[in-house]
Formats: sequence, C-alpha cells, structure tokens
Amino acid sequence: MGLPNGSAQVASASDATAGYWNPAGLVGVKDHPNLNLMHAEYFAGIAKYDYGALAIPVNDNKRTIGISVLRFAVDDIPNTLYLVEPDGSINYNNIKTFSSADWAFLFSFAQNIKTSEDKNISFGANAKVIYRKVGTFATAWGFGVDAGFQMHGKRGHFWCCGKRPYYNFNAWSFHFTDKEKEVLYLTNNEIPVKSTELTAPRIAIGGGYNFRLGRAVNLMAEANMDITFDGKRNTVFSTNPVSIDPHFGLEANIKDVFFVKRRYYQFSKGAGRW
Repeated sequence: MGLPNGSAQVASASDATAGYWNPAGLVGVKDHPNLNLMHAEYFAGIAKYDYGALAIPVNDNKRTIGISVLRFAVDDIPNTLYLVEPDGSINYNNIKTFSSADWAFLFSFAQNIKTSEDKNISFGANAKVIYRKVGTFATAWGFGVDAGFQMHGKRGHFWCCGKRPYYNFNAWSFHFTDKEKEVLYLTNNEIPVKSTELTAPRIAIGGGYNFRLGRAVNLMAEANMDITFDGKRNTVFSTNPVSIDPHFGLEANIKDVFFVKRRYYQFSKGAGRW
C-alpha cells in the first residue's frame, strides 16, 4: 500500500502511512511492525516518486515510533549553460544532463491519550528533515514539525493536524564554478547567492463515518479540508490570507481485510480528479 491520490486520508490513516498523513494515526499499528513501499512515475517517466515507511509498536501497543523516507526527482534535465560557443555558434555536444531531487525524512512518534470502549484518542508528532539537490549547482537543508490528534469512535472518526503548524525552514547554498559564473554573467543571468526560505503553516481537519452494508462489507466516507495561510490559492474557497481546499473519499472493504477499491476526489476550480 502506498499513498493514495486526493488526500482524503487524514482522518482514517492507521498504518505506517500515517507518518505522512497524520502521525497520531500510527497508534493503529499494533503487535507487529508495518512496512509500506511505493514507486510512481509521472509525465512518461520524467518525474519519479519513491516512498517508504516503517512503523513499530512499543510499550505494549501504547506507543508507536516510525520513520518515513520520500524522494521526488526529475532526472536527465538538459544543462544548456555551454550550448552557445564564445563565437556565437551552437554546439549541442556541450549539453550535459543533471538531476533535481527532493528528499524528506520523517521521524514520528504517536501515543494513545485515552482508550475506552466508545472512543480512542491519540496524539502524534513528526520531526522532518528536508534535503534538496539540484545537480552540482545547489543544495538545501531544511527542517519542520508536524503535530496532530486523532479520535476514533465506534463508527466515526475525527482528525485535526498541523501539517507545518509552524513555518518550515530551508537554507540554500550554491556551488557554481568561476567559469559557470562567467557564463551566467555574460548571458545576463543572475548569479544566485545563499538564501533562506520559509514555508507558511498549513492546518488540516477531517472526519469520516463507517457505514455497514451487512456483516462483512463496510463503506467508509471521509471528508478533509486543507487550510493554508499564505494568500489566495487556486482552491474552492480562496480569500486573503486564508484558502481552503476540500477533499472527499469513499472506501469499500470486506471484513477489513480485502479492499475492493479506494477512490478519492479532490475539488478544485474548474477540474476534478478520481
């Protein structure tokens, strides 16, 4: 199992993928470690996405620790910095390729706060380390924190998580040679210098309800909202500075073992996706 599309997953995630969606859901991993792996390619294989997560229950299933690794990369990007020779002629043999990759490492912790016959409340947190590399030209290191709650009842569940409740921080450094700097200068390109960037906070809330369609078949409906605070975005509800992006999903399963299908819908202006 990997990460499904549409993001309508934040309230119900209860396996190792909860380290990505909501760390509080990791308490759903009990008795044995849980491992999730995924590989996906986009744009005819130009972009590649790899994901792996491991969750390990500890302290008699009262706590869970986890680690997640994500990589999104675009390979074989043409570097045209030396495409034009000093005499103005074009030499395609001078084109080299490089890769641009983003890595994320998530270290997760989750614990049950209250457990009873009617409800289960848990808390979880992530510490994130971000590494970015663009060829030999630039690297960046960053860090951030996620924190969330999850509450499960007999039929329904609710979730609230600060995916970046605080600003995420990234620091960039650049490594151009003197010759590369000269080419950039002669072609009227700006020569980058060390810089930092902050990613604005994002809050997500969600809820779901489990409908029983007989003794063996369940149908779970879930709705989530991503709330951002960095100005107007291309979302259904867009204001300044708050924007809200809703998601809706359905999942049918048999005896919580065989999942017939999982289809998620993400609303956006002018388009939808199943």
